[in-house]
Amino acid sequence: MTAFERQRSDDRAVFERIMSECERRVLRVALRLLDNPQDAQDAAQEVFLRLYKNLGRLDHALGHEAWLFRVTVNVCRDIARRRWPSVALEQLPERALQPDAYHEAARAEQLDMLRRGLSFLGQKERAALVLRDVEGLSTREVAALLGTSETTVRTQISTARLKLRDFTSRLSRRRL
Repeated sequence: MTAFERQRSDDRAVFERIMSECERRVLRVALRLLDNPQDAQDAAQEVFLRLYKNLGRLDHALGHEAWLFRVTVNVCRDIARRRWPSVALEQLPERALQPDAYHEAARAEQLDMLRRGLSFLGQKERAALVLRDVEGLSTREVAALLGTSETTVRTQISTARLKLRDFTSRLSRRRL
């Protein structure tokens, strides 16, 4: 085996390890940012394609997760720009509400309201909120990933939370 073939084999093993560790998380972030399963799968595929192409350039000492999150956010922004303003809203599945299913249906309705509310946020607010509140990254990490200041991230998250609260409040009043 030549040195080139050995390096290529090592790169493939590193790529497969990173992909197996991060695939679900990248897909989950993409789904929350795009609110469309097909777009999220396309975004995740693009993220891992870029990872494969740039694997030799990554600084492995700094870690690959930050790089993956930044690329995921950027790819999702690109996809959202191409499809804006259409927003896919999922409908709740029709179920017969049985006494045991009541709490499950209420939770599904809350998740639906949250998903719909996220779709009305701006891309920057949505990315900051998903990365901070859903994925559990620190404000500093989110700021670094989005290329902005911690103050801006806190402002975006605060604004996003207020918009979500107003959206869910209006939607709840309409359903009553």
